Amino acid sequence: VFIAQSRASGSHRDLEDEELTRIFVMIPKSYTEEDLREKFKMYGDIEYCSIIKNKTTGESKGLGYVRYLKPSQAAQAIEECDRSYRAILAEPKNKSSESLEHDYYINNTRQEPRGNIFPFCGQPEFCSFEKSESRIQEPVSKRLSVVSRLPFIQEQLFALFDLVPGLEYCDVQRDPHTNSGYAVIQYSTAASAIYAKYKLHGFEYPPGNRLTVVFLEDGSDSSE
Repeated sequence: VFIAQSRASGSHRDLEDEELTRIFVMIPKSYTEEDLREKFKMYGDIEYCSIIKNKTTGESKGLGYVRYLKPSQAAQAIEECDRSYRAILAEPKNKSSESLEHDYYINNTRQEPRGNIFPFCGQPEFCSFEKSESRIQEPVSKRLSVVSRLPFIQEQLFALFDLVPGLEYCDVQRDPHTNSGYAVIQYSTAASAIYAKYKLHGFEYPPGNRLTVVFLEDGSDSSE
């Protein structure tokens, strides 16, 4: 579905190069590029693999990219690889890996969800915001309220919010009078909840049905 929608929206070749053949994965810090290639070569022909490293120490950050020759191969890898890799389609390759954690957690949270991809933080050092930038102008917490005009299916909503690491629970409720959907989501950290809120508020799930995501007071110190 991602491939079909993206091809209908613009240049076929550009989209294949930028969005449809490269996946972003979470890996053990001990992995080499050869280890990464070995784990993902079963899904198709790999053009290249790369591991994101700390520019100061040269150590792996536990994140990497795998680029396939065909979109169908990337899609198969996302669908069939172990869930521990948390594989998703990568952002277009116009961002430097050095600014990945800053871009994913600061810049991208200011954009409207595109509906086909939302990168996430996989390491503790990624899950922080610059306090001095004061980008979050509302009280925050680790708990979110999700409202929809359509009822939710527990497993589907859990799978959606579980794309952001740290999901602790997803409690789906239904209003018997309006048949609308309501759920409470809780993450292990406020950073994960903030990211989920700004990426999924307004997200159409299913298509045509926009989600309303707001913070719920959980008694924690929002200054964290």
